[in-house]
Formats: sequence, structure tokens, C-alpha cells
Amino acid sequence: MTENILEVRNLVKDYGDFSLKQLCFDVPRGSIVGLIGENGAGKSTTINCILNEVQKNSGKILLFGKDYLQNEVENKNKIGVVFDENHFPDIFTPFEIASYMSGIYMNWNTGVYREYLKKFDLPENKAIKGFSKGMKVKLAFAVALSHKAELLILDEATSGLDPVIRDDILDILLDFVQDENHAVLVSSHIISDLEKIADYITFIHNGKLVFSYPKDDLIDNYGIVSCGAVVFDSLDKTDLIAYRKEDYQYKVLVKNRKKAERNYPKAIVEPATIEEIMLFHVKGELQ
Repeated sequence: MTENILEVRNLVKDYGDFSLKQLCFDVPRGSIVGLIGENGAGKSTTINCILNEVQKNSGKILLFGKDYLQNEVENKNKIGVVFDENHFPDIFTPFEIASYMSGIYMNWNTGVYREYLKKFDLPENKAIKGFSKGMKVKLAFAVALSHKAELLILDEATSGLDPVIRDDILDILLDFVQDENHAVLVSSHIISDLEKIADYITFIHNGKLVFSYPKDDLIDNYGIVSCGAVVFDSLDKTDLIAYRKEDYQYKVLVKNRKKAERNYPKAIVEPATIEEIMLFHVKGELQ
């Protein structure tokens, strides 16, 4: 069995005014990979390429150890997908969707599906057009989790959910990867959710990969140095990733927090959150 459930190598998708540029990252089995970046960074384009909803220009995508176009029907039986918008006919009820999905997925399990409907408090016989956005997202999760998928791909899927249901979904995702055979690729603007559950963070900015690192490495090693102009001018610029000038001080993102604490004792050095790391790359002055 391959160690990575998904591998993306040198992925290029060119729209003319925007392109993915040689994107590379992995999704190992037993892991949750968070895909982050600002609006328009290329997250949805990346996911659509993986799902073959749009055709890539070049590069390689491997699913379950094989080219993603090889055994495409079989692959899609092993992938559960949740988007931030409803992709089911509005006139259908959840009960009718079960019949529809049983004809699509070879391993569809109506019993499991009905358990999720009950867990998410979704009525079986109410037309989807009467559902709120959050209810539609929960319905998509119920479908994605009811056909023995090995890989879940979520594109801003939790954005319409209240904090309580979001927390329930996060617990479900953690349970999903416990057997070390499943994996999750989740794109989200709710960075705090990814800090709770992700094993790896893949950061895209303007179609380019900034980094793809274990989350714990980011949290354990990155830091923010707060200092005045004198200390800032004395900083070894090779230690800096990006900085932001504020009213009376500089905020500096560094990759090695402990080194910064040793080298700059007159500065305040604090851990950096994943959201702060992203904002420094997007809004800060890069070295």
C-alpha cells in the first residue's frame, strides 16, 4: 500500500490571468492536510485539478499510487467531496438522495447515511430547497461519509456551519483518519480549525507553493520578533522571512524562534500562529 494517498508534482494550470505554478505537495495516509491561502490563491483550482473537474496543463497527480486518470471511476468511488455550495438538486429530499447515490457509489451504505442524517438533525423527507446553507453542508458530509471513502476532499466546507457543528465535524475528521488508511485534504479560511486537527499545512500564495510543512514544526519553530528600529537594523536578514512596520516598532517573522531568542535578547520573541504566518507572507515585506 502506498504511503501517500495523494501526490501532486509540478502541477500547472494556466488561465491566462492566473496560473498554478509547479505546485508540489503530498497527502499521506492517516493524515489531515490543511490547504491555506487567501481568496484567489489557487486552492479551489488545485482541488478541481485533482478531481479532474478542470484539465491541468502539465504536472503529475497520483491518487492511490496511480495516475489520477487511470481507473478514474474507481478512484471517485474512494473519494468523498464536500464543497461550500450545494451540488444536489433542490427538489430532492435526503431520502431520495440515498436512492440516487446508491446508483453512483459501489459501496454506498444507506444505514450509515441515515445515522448521519440523524446525527446532523436533518429531516429525511424535506426538500433541500428548504434547507439552510449549514444544513446543505451537513447533508454533503453525510453523503461523503457514507460510501467507504478513503480520501475526503473539503473545499471551504465548514464555512457555513455554527461552531458547535463545526466542532462535531472536526471530531468526525479526526476519527476518519485514525485507522491510518484514510486521509483528508481540507481547504479552509478558518485557520483555527486547521490548528486543531491538521497534521500538515500546505500554503499557496498567488498560485505558488510557499511551503508544505508538518503543522507541529510551524507551531514549534516559527516566531514573531517585536523590536524597535535599532534592533531591527541589527537583525541578521538571513534570519528574517517577512516583516511589518507598525507605528513604533517592527514585527518580524522568523523561522527559528529559539535562535532569535538567543541572538536578540532585547527583543520580544513570541510563537507565531498559522494565521500570522500566512498574513506575514501575504501582507508583509518579504526578504
